[in-house]
Amino acid sequence: MTRLFNDPAAFADEALEGFAAAHRRWVRPVTGGVVRATATPAGQVAVVIGGGSGHYPAFSGLVGRGLAHGAAVGNVFASPSAQQIRSVARAAHGGAGVLLMYGNYAGDVLHFGQAAERLAADGIDARTFAVADDISSAGPEESAKRRGIAGDLPVFKAAAAAAEQGRPLDEVVRAAERAGARTRSFGIAFSGCTLPGADHPLFTVPEARMAVGLGIHGEPGIGEEDLPTADEAARLLVVTLLKELPEDVPGPAGQRAAVVLNGLGSVKYEELFVVYRRVAALLGEAGVEIVDPEVGELVTSFDMAGVSLTLTWLDEGLEELWRAPADTPAYRKGALDAAETDTAVRPETPVRPETAPLPDAGPPPAADASRHAARTVLAALDAVAAVVEVHADELGRIDAVAGDGDHGIGMLRGSTAAREAAAGAHERGAGAGTVLTRAGDAWADRAGGTSGALWGTVLRSLGTALGDRDTPDAVRVSGGVTDASAAVRRLGGAEVGDKTMVDVLVPFADALAAATAEGLPLAEAWDRAATTATDAAAATARLLPRMGRARPHAEKSLGTPDAGAHSLALITRAVHGALLDHPHDHH
Repeated sequence: MTRLFNDPAAFADEALEGFAAAHRRWVRPVTGGVVRATATPAGQVAVVIGGGSGHYPAFSGLVGRGLAHGAAVGNVFASPSAQQIRSVARAAHGGAGVLLMYGNYAGDVLHFGQAAERLAADGIDARTFAVADDISSAGPEESAKRRGIAGDLPVFKAAAAAAEQGRPLDEVVRAAERAGARTRSFGIAFSGCTLPGADHPLFTVPEARMAVGLGIHGEPGIGEEDLPTADEAARLLVVTLLKELPEDVPGPAGQRAAVVLNGLGSVKYEELFVVYRRVAALLGEAGVEIVDPEVGELVTSFDMAGVSLTLTWLDEGLEELWRAPADTPAYRKGALDAAETDTAVRPETPVRPETAPLPDAGPPPAADASRHAARTVLAALDAVAAVVEVHADELGRIDAVAGDGDHGIGMLRGSTAAREAAAGAHERGAGAGTVLTRAGDAWADRAGGTSGALWGTVLRSLGTALGDRDTPDAVRVSGGVTDASAAVRRLGGAEVGDKTMVDVLVPFADALAAATAEGLPLAEAWDRAATTATDAAAATARLLPRMGRARPHAEKSLGTPDAGAHSLALITRAVHGALLDHPHDHH
């Protein structure tokens, strides 16, 4: 378990601050993550990687010459927000465009995609690439749904080495695509991991058993088998990966491959070496020539006891990129020229991030009626943060059944940030619409993860519908909730029946619309819709997940409601209390 921490919600930020202080020769902190200590050379494509905390040396430890130009770092097991990614990418940009790279998880896909759009609006050519190497998480016919695990390293490195050679953005993207298409990983685990502040692991493995096909977020494995010896584990890893070769690789004999044997956190180096001696022998027997193998902790999952094997099948171009030199805090290979070392260490580099806050023009003008209504919005956001705080541990436990257990801490960070941003906007005279949109931006930025992006969208949709002109009536509030329901489905791609928050949001929005159409006042209409939401959340226990991180663990989640659906139902009921307490701020 994680023994040394202060406030669990501050763990990721404090870890990044300490990392930056310890590695000033390589990195400097910026808002949202770290970039190289030296500026990206003019005309060089910047490769910006990223993901949640808890995977060190991924992602911040891979920033340096020959590898990434920057890393955006989210909360524990939660993707960074679009704003964090944009901030890191702007700091790393060398004038030749940016390639954003990350593991294939719903939250990362959402946030990196939004960041690319915002960078394009800033005039920066930005592309995205999701690594999807974990063969246990989807079959070969659905390879686009696979998770990104330790294959991150060879794929990141291929793109970064291409950028270091001065290739244009299109060619850097092609290098990432080629490496991604030829990289496969498979993992096993003997125990789950325990998040900072938690008193039990996210999953457990029965005595003398192992989980097969695990992710890197404490998700349970896809199956279970008897505990193997080191040689049996090596055979399982090698045989499984040799069963699925890239389409253009006729067979393993005569092929060259980059090999990564990765420890997930508490399998020690000596154990990995015992396994690797057999991995190397088995690959040799199959006729595979191993190129520059890596054995160690490269993409971890806190203190998970597990190991994964990654093979990248090399052609001449990929081998050149894999063997190219690199110099980062956690990954070094070969020798780089000393061209930049004279400027690399700047003693005056601040340990806390350099922030260049975007100018705030203050809230737009608002009608008195809307400013008055903003008090109810603020009370509602207070109620949201309060109910999330009470239930945060429970939400984490529900999420851990088939997911990664971060829903409670993510919701806590998001709702707290939303309440603070709303209070600040309200103090400065903002109307109801602006208070909600500022709260939505803060929620998405602070929470990260899929739920952060979706909750930011919910609040922004409501804020746009309410506006700052007059007192919101029940029909307009209901219209805003309907807009939010559509926006969440568009952004996240989930529909009713996929076992997500959409299974509550859609019936809640429909019930609210029906009740307001009957002419019921807002508090009464909301009460009826909140009851519908509670029933819908409970009903998700009977569903199998078809989206997100729980999808590969569908059967495990039967009988447990979806954490996102449950938190939304709790929130709708809490907001009803705020509406009853402020009956004159809305029609």
